Amino acid sequence: MNPEKAVRRSRAILLVSLFVFGSGSQIVAQGQGTRNAKHTVQNGDRQGELQLAAARKNPLQLRQFLKKMPKGADLHYHLSGGVYAESFIRAAVEDGLCVETKKMAFTKCSTADNDKSIVPAGDAYKNQALYDQLINAFSMRSFVPFASVSAHDHFFDSFAKFGGTNASHKAEWVDEAAARAAAQNEQYMELMETPDFSIAAKAAGEVGWKDDFKELRDSLMELGLGENVKAATSHLDEIEKKRREIEHCGEASAADACKVDVRFIYQILRGFPKEIVFAQTLLGFEVAASDPERVVGLNLVMPEDGYISMRDYALQMKMVKYLHGVYPNVHITLHAGELAYGLVPPDGLCCHIRLAVEAGAERIGHGVDIMYEDRPHELLKEMAAKHVMTEINLTSNDLILGVSGKNHPFPLYRMFGVPVALSTDDEGVSRIDLTNEYVRAVETYDLKYSDLKKIIRTGLEHAFLPGKSLWEKRDEFTKPGVECAKDVPGSEKQTKACSDFLKANEKARQQWELERRFRKFESEF
Repeated sequence: MNPEKAVRRSRAILLVSLFVFGSGSQIVAQGQGTRNAKHTVQNGDRQGELQLAAARKNPLQLRQFLKKMPKGADLHYHLSGGVYAESFIRAAVEDGLCVETKKMAFTKCSTADNDKSIVPAGDAYKNQALYDQLINAFSMRSFVPFASVSAHDHFFDSFAKFGGTNASHKAEWVDEAAARAAAQNEQYMELMETPDFSIAAKAAGEVGWKDDFKELRDSLMELGLGENVKAATSHLDEIEKKRREIEHCGEASAADACKVDVRFIYQILRGFPKEIVFAQTLLGFEVAASDPERVVGLNLVMPEDGYISMRDYALQMKMVKYLHGVYPNVHITLHAGELAYGLVPPDGLCCHIRLAVEAGAERIGHGVDIMYEDRPHELLKEMAAKHVMTEINLTSNDLILGVSGKNHPFPLYRMFGVPVALSTDDEGVSRIDLTNEYVRAVETYDLKYSDLKKIIRTGLEHAFLPGKSLWEKRDEFTKPGVECAKDVPGSEKQTKACSDFLKANEKARQQWELERRFRKFESEF
């Protein structure tokens, strides 16, 4: 055989081998079935690394590879911030809103108003310049920081500009998020949403502030806070009902978005007076406790560097800790450490992440300033020991805080064994998607295929889903628990023990689905 033919033959054998042994992270030897799953060959990571290595050479190929790759969950997602500007413009037109062109913000129309700077939102469809200006005002597209407006300020200011559309559009926003997720092979999302809390706020105004948290809680409950719980539940009922209609769920024509499991995180606004923050936090705990399968946890939001946020941060963490003692089954994830050197005084970087962990946070959102905290290495070790996961938002941290690359603590979290998962934060405002975050992570931190799988598995491991984990040891992902140790994801046959276990545990069921998707993805190499 001449050398050229020998090379071709070797390549052919290699490709065949990759295909045969590439049908998943666990491939059962031919003819043995699931009874001999212990003899499976672990080749998914090896083949995945070969494919990733080839894709690295071209950013566009890398994006395609990572778009198709199963990505499990997006756990840090603000619903309003996830909507693209184009969708807000459409909603404003449908709602008959106007645009205040001096501010590039939605406003109500008034026939008595002769101000020529206020025009119907529909004019954006006839005026390309106005359309473009609105998109730029509602997002980070084309934004260049200038003397009076920083990227940080433009980012957070955008929320007020696109506000004002009817709440009936919320189901459309959820559909938009789920449809984008489905197109990227995501399967689970936790969306942060703030239902109306007017009853709680009114009660807080009547009660005022009390240093005794128990007395304050009792007073608020006596003033009908339970009615606000019903209102929040009805709000989510309507969103869920309309979303299913939009996506034709349960019908033959059901959209792929129906397959994305969407849950909610009750979003608390931390920039209000302390009595209102307490009332809303109490409401969040009440809603999550009464509807745990749908409202899977709570979080505090708004700029962490804001005056009230900085002044009351420690007090707010005490509120969360106290109420968690009253509602111990409610899950907590907290924005903490979304700060950067120079954004606040140095002493303002001392301890937000630590206080959040002490308050009972199971996950931390952002955690950017951890190396500026007091005793950061001790804190990293503590988070690793307690399995406190960090929700990493690379693009958001770059755009808002100017923190990226080597200055981002993402590699340090991984070095210390702190569980991490990638998320989008506000993909609509940032003009990104979850795939973009994976591309960025691979290009910036030279992640291997096995690194990506661990990060993806970590997301579902720390999702606030009911039930036990599929995995024998938390955050290791080396071996399924005894119930499913002999089974292979995607196999037509399944032991009764595994089938019963998956039926009883939603978290394990989602994790099993992820493994099935990995197996399918790797079989196509």
